[in-house]
Amino acid sequence: MITIKDIAKEANVSDGTVDRVLHNRGGVSKKTEAKIRTILEKHNFSVNPVASALALKNKFYIAALIPGYNNDDLFWKSPYLGILKATEDVKNFGTQVDTFKYNQYDSASYLEMFKKLIKTEPSAVLLVPTFLNETTEIVKSLEQLEIPYFFLNVDLEGFKNTAFIGQDSYTAGYIAGKLMYLNISKSSSFLIIQSRRNITKNNAIFKRIEGFNDFFIKNNINSQSFTLKIENLTNLLETKEKINDYLKQHPEIEGVFVPSSRIYLIADCLEDPYLKKLQLIGFDNTPQNIDCLLNDSVSFLISQKPFDQGYESIRIIADYLIKNKTPNNKTFLPIEILLKENAIYVDRHEE
Repeated sequence: MITIKDIAKEANVSDGTVDRVLHNRGGVSKKTEAKIRTILEKHNFSVNPVASALALKNKFYIAALIPGYNNDDLFWKSPYLGILKATEDVKNFGTQVDTFKYNQYDSASYLEMFKKLIKTEPSAVLLVPTFLNETTEIVKSLEQLEIPYFFLNVDLEGFKNTAFIGQDSYTAGYIAGKLMYLNISKSSSFLIIQSRRNITKNNAIFKRIEGFNDFFIKNNINSQSFTLKIENLTNLLETKEKINDYLKQHPEIEGVFVPSSRIYLIADCLEDPYLKKLQLIGFDNTPQNIDCLLNDSVSFLISQKPFDQGYESIRIIADYLIKNKTPNNKTFLPIEILLKENAIYVDRHEE
């Protein structure tokens, strides 16, 4: 098997010169580079990324900044497990991954964990840009340090992130609108339930709502959409009172759309007559949501394949660092529609 040393000997140059040509690092005359590339092509030589990283002791460090999770909000467990799985897969390529978790409802926690992260001098950063102003501050620091950064799950616009990995939120919302339309009478009213925490801080939520409403607008479907904003969905007493009172005031409502992973909280708050009458559509295959699907309190869930988001993001960054492979500007994961009949086949990667 031919090696870099063999190529260098044939070209009458040093091993380092061949390495610079292989990795496009510059510092080689055009004549010498052309000579080396001719020899490389003649021997059909390609770089083994693993051997190259290990031989050159070229270590890369990826830092991930993502929300934490708890028993009441398990969504971010799946992306974290995906990151862990990818961490095992890329470590042989000389790449280390560490994860820093913050409180997704606390902007100070977001900044605090970033300050810890940046002290590790990462080669690249993966982050979930939950807070707009704080993300602007974080990105400014990364750009000054010339550290590439990638967005996971939340696709904020107006930034120079190398890539986004996640769901096409607009299309997911559009699909939710179509499912709602197909599952109820053709001329209906719907209720969209938002947490006030999500109104300005989560672009994915906004895009899902936009897509949901656009389905009816673009298809000239006669329908009416209501929006109920609740300060904190986890305050069950307040949530239950507000939702049921609102439904009493609007008996024409036939469907409820929750553009977040909290639809199980809504189902738990609905009085039985409404639970039996209404079609509920929400997002994400958390254990609580799957239970609602299985007991018929929720009609459909739209999964954004969170485990795969975490896994693919690390693989994409590793390829970028090790192979100089430029990723697609946006990597959208498949949109998966879950219903009672196929929910049991969903692998939530909980082990």
